[in-house]
Amino acid sequence: MSSSAGKLVCVTGASGYIASWIVKFLLNRGYTVKATVRDTNDPRKVEHLTKLEGAKERLQLFKANLLEEGSFDAVVQGCDGVFHTASPFYHDVKDPQAELLDPALKGTLNVLQSCAKSPSVKRVVLTSSMAAVSYNGKPRTPEVVVDETWFSDPDFCRESKMWYVLSKTLAEDAAWKFAKENNIDIVTINPAMVIGPLLQPVLNTSAAAVLNVTNGAQTFPNATFGWVNVKDVANAHIQAYEIPSASGRYCLVERVVHFSELVKILRDLYPTLPLPQRPADDKPYVPTYQVSKERAKSLGLEFIPLEVSLKETVESLKEKKFANF
Repeated sequence: MSSSAGKLVCVTGASGYIASWIVKFLLNRGYTVKATVRDTNDPRKVEHLTKLEGAKERLQLFKANLLEEGSFDAVVQGCDGVFHTASPFYHDVKDPQAELLDPALKGTLNVLQSCAKSPSVKRVVLTSSMAAVSYNGKPRTPEVVVDETWFSDPDFCRESKMWYVLSKTLAEDAAWKFAKENNIDIVTINPAMVIGPLLQPVLNTSAAAVLNVTNGAQTFPNATFGWVNVKDVANAHIQAYEIPSASGRYCLVERVVHFSELVKILRDLYPTLPLPQRPADDKPYVPTYQVSKERAKSLGLEFIPLEVSLKETVESLKEKKFANF
């Protein structure tokens, strides 16, 4: 048993895709976990958590609302570490301010304000995103290496109407500023598109990206993304909390590929699947680029290969009855 036995930590937005895995791994390691969800009475939000090994003894569920000031005060009291993962991620937004920007920004500051009031909190690990790293108008081509010194540019995001990217960028910016002013030790984890097995019963945005190309779609997006396994992401959060020297930001990308390459891997894995043959437009393919793994490796990460992640995603989508093949 590591020194984590009996230690008290908090995970916000615990029913989410990444957060559910963080909770699972924390319980496996002997932590006592205070988990916040929007609605403790919604079985779709909590049932997969209460069924986890160790949950009966060491998981406590709390209702907390990101937009309600002080709603995290009582939850973080007495916690040694806080994992703030709660932030909405979806593309189809009607009102970016209310649906994405406010929850990401105000939510992050609300949680950090609660942490600032609680003398027990030693470190906050914030789930950010590669969205807060790579969108600054600088060219991203095969020889370019994106790393932790890159920051997305809010004006560039606004001009390009990338509201999710803007929400993560503003939230991370505000978090660093607040942490500095209030002397809070924060570390951010910046994953790309997160795939792998689902613990939660609802479909999340990044797994849906894989589902969309396996569900009889005629075309694949002309888009290039970094990809990473959810288990690596959850693990990185815990390492960033446990390793005393961890600091700053950590980009998590196993590989950057264009959707055409993703489809090719899926075709090798599932030769009988009706996968799309052509891109959604006839523009040149969006180029790939590289993302540095140096800092991620310093957390002891050895990334799960994309092929394995894709297979796990598809198998999980089948098992959860999202995929109809």
